[in-house]
Amino acid sequence: MTDFVLVAGAWLGAWAWDEVVPELRAAGHGAHALTLSGLAEKRDVAAGQRTHVDDIVAEVDRLGSGERDVVLVGHSYSGIPVGQAAERIGDRLKRVVFVDSGVPAHGESMASAWWQGQAVFEAMLADNDGYWIPLTAPEFAGQDLTDEQIARIIDRATPHPGATVTEPAVLERSLTELPATYIKCLLDGDEPNPDVAELLKSDRWRLVEMNTGHWPMFSTPRDLARILLTEAAR
Repeated sequence: MTDFVLVAGAWLGAWAWDEVVPELRAAGHGAHALTLSGLAEKRDVAAGQRTHVDDIVAEVDRLGSGERDVVLVGHSYSGIPVGQAAERIGDRLKRVVFVDSGVPAHGESMASAWWQGQAVFEAMLADNDGYWIPLTAPEFAGQDLTDEQIARIIDRATPHPGATVTEPAVLERSLTELPATYIKCLLDGDEPNPDVAELLKSDRWRLVEMNTGHWPMFSTPRDLARILLTEAAR
């Protein structure tokens, strides 16, 4: 049996996994959705990138040193702290699953790799009191989401603390050493980004494709759960 630790991306909390958790538990596994500091019910907690890494490690520690292995699941932004936390988990780590996510690079941040450039990203944060504001409804178009699902995300999303996306990642070894699966959601782009493509050359990494958008925990939760179960069994 496995303990899944599920971490959603920017603006989201543990609630984002509400339709995935029951599927994993029905298969006899532990499923633990985590809200990172500064978000959702923890929105008043100050947070930086290291805070989020510590949040994930603390959740694994909370589960104790039982017989169950741990699978860390990071969606979107949270792939960056999840990838860093993975190397601190030790022998309990069975696999890391990156769900259409970023991956950490030592000394780099999400802002430094922003497609429009770091200055643009940091200016956007400055214009919003240091927060990364949630998307608006039109920005979810073409992502395989119903109007009801989009409304739910928008209604529950919280501004994302800027320090978590501007502080650099810290890695002690190459991510190629991790047993990892990368789930690419094809409606959000046909190919993984170059950093991920390079990691996928490792024989410890696998690529799985889903024909859905960037938020599969909402659009196709059962399919996502099935993939997580399959990857955990490897």
